[in-house]
Amino acid sequence: MTTRKERQARTRELLMESAAAVAARRGIEGASLDEVAQSAGFTKGAVYANFTNKEQLFLAMLDAHFDARLAELDRILSTEADPDDQAREAAQGLVDTLAREPERHRLFFEFAVHAARNEGFRVQLVERYRLLRERLAELLERRVERLGIDPVVPPAEIAAMAFAMANGMALERLLEPEAVPDALFGEMIATFFTGLRARAGGPPPPEGRT
Repeated sequence: MTTRKERQARTRELLMESAAAVAARRGIEGASLDEVAQSAGFTKGAVYANFTNKEQLFLAMLDAHFDARLAELDRILSTEADPDDQAREAAQGLVDTLAREPERHRLFFEFAVHAARNEGFRVQLVERYRLLRERLAELLERRVERLGIDPVVPPAEIAAMAFAMANGMALERLLEPEAVPDALFGEMIATFFTGLRARAGGPPPPEGRT
């Protein structure tokens, strides 16, 4: 038998899934809480019982997505695998997510547009985005320490570059998916980290690898 806490967590999960689907069709500003609740099988009262307003619902959905992505990156970067292989695995994870849940990055771009028009929302979005970037920088810093590399580019800047590449790739894939094969982002990230390692005087990649 499920507990009240478990039922509430499941309700929040269903509402966030519904919000993602509705916003992907109509955009954040066009998405109504009535439609979100109805699509999830609840009344609008269930939304307000779990979230202060529509923006808090979408931010909670973004938090869940960021947490899942960061946990995956933590798992990958915590191994002693070859850095190129780690880069490709991390990149492939993002590509798989885009293929499985294409609305996720569409929604992120929707968030950016909405934030440009709403300063309060922008502040909250940037706070979460910055925290994710800082946590990725911490993971990268631990990894270069284990490799014994003195990076010529600070991990915080590396994280910012990685984010820029990921968002750029997601936009290209959204606009022209046939021009962005699944392996392209992995090659981009692996090439990027190979170049950073070479500049830092780290060990070259295994023979036959770039």
